[in-house]
Formats: sequence, C-alpha cells, structure tokens
Amino acid sequence: MQSPREVDEETPLLQADVQHKSPKATRTPLPWRQFSILLLLQLSEPLTVQVIAPFLPQLIRDVGITHGDDSSIGYYVGLMHSLFFVTEACTIFHWSRVSDQIGRKPVLMTGLFGLSISMYCFGLSNTFWGLVLSRCLNGALNGNIGIMKSMVAEITDPTNIAQACSVMPLAWFFGTTIGPLIGGLLEHPAEKFPAIFGNSTFFKTYPYFLPCSVSATFAAISWFIAYFFLQETTKPQMSPKDFFLGRKSNPQGPDEGLPAPIGNDVHCDTIEGQLPLRKLLVPSVLIASGCYAFFALTDMAMRTVLPVYFAIPVEMGGLGLDPSAIGTILALFGFTNGVCLSLFFAPLHDRMGPKNLYLIGTLLYIPAIALFPVTSWAARERGLDSLVWTLVGSQMICCVSASFSFSVTFIYINAAAPNRASIGATNGLAQMMVSVMRAFGPACANSAFSLSIQKHVMGGYFVYWMMVAMVAITFVIGLFLPKKPWKV
Repeated sequence: MQSPREVDEETPLLQADVQHKSPKATRTPLPWRQFSILLLLQLSEPLTVQVIAPFLPQLIRDVGITHGDDSSIGYYVGLMHSLFFVTEACTIFHWSRVSDQIGRKPVLMTGLFGLSISMYCFGLSNTFWGLVLSRCLNGALNGNIGIMKSMVAEITDPTNIAQACSVMPLAWFFGTTIGPLIGGLLEHPAEKFPAIFGNSTFFKTYPYFLPCSVSATFAAISWFIAYFFLQETTKPQMSPKDFFLGRKSNPQGPDEGLPAPIGNDVHCDTIEGQLPLRKLLVPSVLIASGCYAFFALTDMAMRTVLPVYFAIPVEMGGLGLDPSAIGTILALFGFTNGVCLSLFFAPLHDRMGPKNLYLIGTLLYIPAIALFPVTSWAARERGLDSLVWTLVGSQMICCVSASFSFSVTFIYINAAAPNRASIGATNGLAQMMVSVMRAFGPACANSAFSLSIQKHVMGGYFVYWMMVAMVAITFVIGLFLPKKPWKV
C-alpha cells in the first residue's frame, strides 16, 4: 500500500486537502446563512472608506489647511486615505493572531465597534487634527478584512472556495457603490434639503455629519447582527477575558470547545499548532501576499487619484466636477464592478486560469492610466462634451476588468496557508502587507498628482508614469504565481 504523502508546516493548506479528494468530488454547497452574514458585515469597511471620497476634497478646503491653495489638496486627501491604512497596518497582524487565540467573533465585533465610533467622530470634526485622529482610530481598531477572509476559508473547502471568491468581493463593490453615493448626496444637507434640514444649526455647523453617521450607524447595526447571529468558525484557545488579563490557556481535548458545525460541517482543525511568524514566511505565502499587496497598491492609487482628478479644475488638469457628480460616477463604477464580477469571474477563471486572469487584469490598468491625460486634454479642448464622458466610461471599464485580479489573489493566499491553525495569521500577514501598500499608495499618488500640477514635472504627467511603474512591478511579481493554486 502506498503511504500517504507527508505534510509539514510548509505544505500549502488547500493543496494538502485536494490531494486526498477524488477528482470527481462534487462541489460542496456553500453555507449560505453564515456566508451571507459575513458579506453583510464586510460591507461596513468599504462604506466607511468610500463615503468620504466625494466630499473629502471640499472638506479639506473647508478646514482651511490648504490656505486657499487648491493645488495642495491632493497632499491632504492622500494623507487622509493613508492614515487609515497606516494604523491598520500597525495592528491588523496583531488582531489576526489574537483571533487565532480567542476566536474570530470577538475580534470582528471589536472592529465593527471601532468603525462606528470613529465615523461618528469624523463627522463631528471641523479641524484638520480632529480628522487625523478620527482616521487613525478608524484604522487601529479595524482588523476585519483579514478576519473575514479567515472565516470564509474555514467555512469552505477546495470544491467551493472559488465560488465563494466570486461572491465575496460583491460586498466591497456594493460598498464602493453606495458609499460615494451617500457621501455625494448627503453632504451639506441644510443646503440640499432645506425643507428638512434648512433650520438645523447642527447640520450647518457639521455639514458632513449626516453621510458619516449613515455608515457609522450601519456598522453599529452590524455589531448587533454579529452578536446575535454569527457563529464562531474556529476553536478559541482561551476566552477574551483570560487573554486580556494575560492568563495562560488551558489545554483542551480535540473535541472540546469546537464550534458548532456551520452548514456543510466545515470548521477549522485547530489540533495543529499555531505557527510563529518565521514559519509563515515561506515562498508560497510571500508570493501570493506580494501579488495581493502590489495589486492593492496600484488599485488604491487609482481610486484615490480619481476623485481628486475629477474635482480639480479643468485648467489644472482635472475635470472640475462637483461632489454629487463625483459620487454618482464612483457609485456607477462600484455597481458595474459588482455586476461584472458576479457574471463573468467564474467563467473567465475556468477558461483562462487564475494566473492568466491576474496578469491580464493587471495590464488593463495601463490604458486606464493613459486615459487620465487624454480625457483632460479633451476637456480643455472641447469642454465636458460626449467625447469626454465616453473616455471616462472607457476608463471605468478598464478598471472594472482589472479588478477581477483581486478575487484571484484571495484564492492563492488561502491555498498557501501552511496549516489551518494559522489561517488567521496568514490572512493577517497578507492584509498587513496590503495595508502598508494602501497607506503608501494614496499619499504617494496624490502627492505626485499635486507635484505634477505645481512643478509641471515630466510635463505634468509624473503621477501617471509613477502609476505605470506600479503596474509593471505588480505584473512581474505575478509571473511567479503557479498556474494552478491547488496543484501539488
């Protein structure tokens, strides 16, 4: 009899699982009840991130930090976006490791609480430093993205994880759809809806509180949904109280304290030991995380430059749109993203393979970037006519097609996890790298945008060449991905 192949701590988790499955194994149904709850909870982060995008340039003007110099708006818009991810990068790996100890649910609820409080604070801030502190609090208390990805990996198996990956980003794209729409429509409610808010001194003093409070309230409602309906997906090693009091965990038997089976009886096998950080730094994890991180860098640079580009006057290289128009465009972008992902990701993944889909998606950012100066030139020459809007639509289509690569990276990261006891740590490591890049991307891209305008570096196109360089690095790292994540 042939002995089973040895599996050690460096053997990718899902690869090891696949080799013991029949090639004709049927697809396990997704546990839709718990999976749907996770999708709903995931919506909180894109809402809080994107709701400020349409009005942030105007908010920066209002707090007076630019002293009337519109060319420096990009610096501060980039800083606001970056602060969230800087503080998240400092804490997210810690939160992920904590979730391996005390369970996913307590950490997830802490993140939702942090999102809610920080967004209420952001809406009540009318000074630059108040905005800074609110964004830092927002990022520091939030480790939810890595936690949710760990939970999805724990309630799926190799037969249905690709299906989960095609659905999971819908929450993000839905959030990026309604977030800008809420921000663009509800800012300055006393002016836009005088019949309802015209006599409100509060909304005249805090004109951005209403959109912020919508996202904050949603996060608060999500907290209660998680508390009452979300099931734990891993075996806690200790209670939250024991962890924060520094008490040692009591060893439990292999069946003691396991969470209730979820849907298809999938839960984390925590008999395996949690690995130290150095054991996570294996090539499969580093390559998959690197692809995710650098693609996120490019994507975040694009997403933060777009609203500034739309807001800057035409004569300065932008399109001169108001917050409502910017919010509508970004909302349509997010909606189209979600629809296309749900319809086309699975067939494209099966036909092209994950690696080719990732590489082609990355390259599609090149024409999207090239359309920035082309659209700006058309706006200066012709005004905001049908040609300009056609070019904006073409740019959005390129960005939508490129975003398929995000779902691919999720598959690779979970396939590379060394063992099930370190799923949280692996996703936390990947998310930490992404948070660093997302912190670097907005500040770097928007600062380069302002520098291009002020100093006319490289003919005013320095920011676009820098973004092309980001795409090139992302593409090169993607070449190291295996063609099939599950192949032994």
